[in-house]
Amino acid sequence: MKLSEHYTRTSIYSTLMVLLAGAVIYYFAIKYIAQQQLDRGLQQQLTEAEEYVRSSNQDPQQYDLDKDHAVFIKTNQWQLQKRFFDTTYFNPKEQRKEAGRAVEDLVKLKDTGYKVIITISRAGQKYLIEVITIITLALLAGLLSVLFISNKYFLNGLWKPFQLTLKEIKQFNIADVDQFKGKPSKVDEFAELNKAIREMSLRVTHDYLNLKQFTENASHEMMTPLAVVTTKLDTLIQDETLSAEQLAQITDIYSSINKSSRLNQSLLLLAKLENKLIADEIPISLDTVLSEKMLQFQELMQTKDLSFKHNLQAKQVLASKYLIDILLNNLFSNAIRHNSSGGVIIIELNGEQLSIKNTGTTHSLDEQMIFERFQKGKDSQGTGLGLTLVKNICQHYGYIIHYYYESGWHTFTLKF
Repeated sequence: MKLSEHYTRTSIYSTLMVLLAGAVIYYFAIKYIAQQQLDRGLQQQLTEAEEYVRSSNQDPQQYDLDKDHAVFIKTNQWQLQKRFFDTTYFNPKEQRKEAGRAVEDLVKLKDTGYKVIITISRAGQKYLIEVITIITLALLAGLLSVLFISNKYFLNGLWKPFQLTLKEIKQFNIADVDQFKGKPSKVDEFAELNKAIREMSLRVTHDYLNLKQFTENASHEMMTPLAVVTTKLDTLIQDETLSAEQLAQITDIYSSINKSSRLNQSLLLLAKLENKLIADEIPISLDTVLSEKMLQFQELMQTKDLSFKHNLQAKQVLASKYLIDILLNNLFSNAIRHNSSGGVIIIELNGEQLSIKNTGTTHSLDEQMIFERFQKGKDSQGTGLGLTLVKNICQHYGYIIHYYYESGWHTFTLKF
């Protein structure tokens, strides 16, 4: 969820809670004020009723005045607690029952006591409270609507510099000449963020260029003497005067030099992958490439009496032909090198995944360490970077590489 949505949700929830609490308090406050006003009116009517009783010098009778309704009941009580209460009564003018507010008190006439109950209509008050409640709820809904619209649409303009900065960060390539610039903003926090990112990008680019220059120089300085040594060894191997022991020693040196050269190239390729410096992507028919690879490795397969089984469906990927070639070479080499004599390699390809399965050792490899650098078996003659390259190439294209062992079969599965 985006930050603006979090802010909108939090703002609306907090505002809604405050407004609802305020509306409830406002409702009861209005109700209380209206009730106090009715009670004051009843008190005035009660005073008038007492004067009416004292001035009449006879038994008081029930009477109605406007919407006021008074009832006199003879009683033997000489003390009665005055009270105000809500009730209903029949309004003779409207000819219907209405909600009312009443007061009850004791009125004395000579030696006789009368309980007087005066009732006044609450219809007007009730209607007024309903109108005020409806207006309040309407204002509440309107305010929430305005708040939602302003947060959702108007605040998008406020976050636009941040979104542009984020977009530029995603498009930032350390190898590009153009540096991060950032979009100007009147918001101090965004301007400060752009400044910090700009300074960081300059430091990162500077460090990258230094590292790249060092790597290229080191690679060049390593490859030059290796090439010279290889040339000298080629010349020595052709010397017919060499003994078998000397020839064997030169062959070992030659093998070590080739291994050093492959190691150097693998490390350079890993550095390029980690810095995303390979971007020559073209459509590749993976089923066709796999068929070609099986032919290329056929001679090596025969040396260990291995056989291929395959089920290839059409699958096209957008990738670098160079990287796909390296990925498949390493997977094929791994399946052949670690296979047992007379074993089988099964290759399956469909629209979702590629799996390369081979027979071999009767125990599982370490799934956590198998893709780490320089992790290899004791008898392995490789550089220990083959599967690391496979993993990094998969990460480069967003593929998922997984290894598992089951019933004597070692399987590498690549999910697109």
